[in-house]
Amino acid sequence: MLIKNALIATASDVYKGDIYIKDGIICEIGENINIGNEDIEEIIDAEGNYVIPGGIDVHTHFSLDVGIAVSNDDFRTGTIAAACGGTTSIVDHIGQGPVGSSLRSRIEHYHELAGGKAVIDYSFHGVVAYDVDEQKIKDMKELTKEGIESYKIYMTYGQRIGDEGAIKVLKTAKESNAIVSVHPENHDTIEYLKKYYVENGMTSPIYHAKSRPEECEAEAVNRIINIAHLVGDAPIYIVHLSSDMGLEYVKMARQRGQKNIYVETCTQYLVLDEEKYNLPGTEGLKYVMSPPLRNKSNQEKLWRGIRNGDIQVVATDHCPFSYEKEKVPMGKDNFAKCPNGAPGVEARMPVLFSEGVMKGRISINKFVEVTSTNPAKICGMYPKKGSIAVGSDADLVIIDKNNK
Repeated sequence: MLIKNALIATASDVYKGDIYIKDGIICEIGENINIGNEDIEEIIDAEGNYVIPGGIDVHTHFSLDVGIAVSNDDFRTGTIAAACGGTTSIVDHIGQGPVGSSLRSRIEHYHELAGGKAVIDYSFHGVVAYDVDEQKIKDMKELTKEGIESYKIYMTYGQRIGDEGAIKVLKTAKESNAIVSVHPENHDTIEYLKKYYVENGMTSPIYHAKSRPEECEAEAVNRIINIAHLVGDAPIYIVHLSSDMGLEYVKMARQRGQKNIYVETCTQYLVLDEEKYNLPGTEGLKYVMSPPLRNKSNQEKLWRGIRNGDIQVVATDHCPFSYEKEKVPMGKDNFAKCPNGAPGVEARMPVLFSEGVMKGRISINKFVEVTSTNPAKICGMYPKKGSIAVGSDADLVIIDKNNK
């Protein structure tokens, strides 16, 4: 394939050129590339359009079993949606499985779920849940050598681990050249607030947001940052940051000199706010996710965090449940019983381009950086992914920047 007259946009440059692709690899980049007709199956004239590295969503939940429901997208429908939205690789956060599950058994289970179904490239984040025993530490060390270079821990939910367990995981990750992804929310405070609201008859969707306030996220962010510092600045990746309060703790730690802190936010926190929970009837249940949508004042601060480099990645936390079959039947009388999650993998790239690049909030280079290049670097895929360079995978997306 030969792509002609492209506006090639990377995390650092924008320039006009041609891209010659052979066997799925970028073989040549230049102006007026002339290849013999016998070597070209297709020519695409990209005149006036951006050509960017394919999007990489490093936070999806396909086929996730949360006990009361299974997320509606499997690895076929989910990766088709991703491809339709300009995402060419995903890294899925796997489910923790029943108590006693080994790390390796969960990875093997997810290979079975994805094998023969995914239409784009994929990998997995391991998950260390419930407790941290010698077998899980051993699995972490071995699986990292096999390419699973990220491990998730939860600070809330039934699968959460305590601070001692977090220290063990962080220490192992640092020694193994892996990274720890963290869901940061203060569990005990959330449980207290949920119980209070439910017992007092406050069960509509808005109380989902009130039961998981910004302070719960920010406290947990600060705690895990300090724990990571105690382990020699072990690398941590804060998932789905939704609040400026949490981001301020990250900035303070970096100002103190702490290294290896990476931050992800998600599309929904940039464009939606907690007023969605006040929609009439059961409409607000569509937006029950954790962390919840926040006060609108957070949005511009998160956009500024992206512009300034305080936030490295925009992902999705894609985890949809059926509104009619699951969210309404389970949550109509009590927000606490509604499955948590929403879709996003197909909308991420178009929404971020429209709301970010087209509205002047971020540059096209920053767009590429947070949707592709940084995820590739953090998750060990760069420069095969996240780059437009000779030798890189030809995972490319063409964007018509004039399509209003």
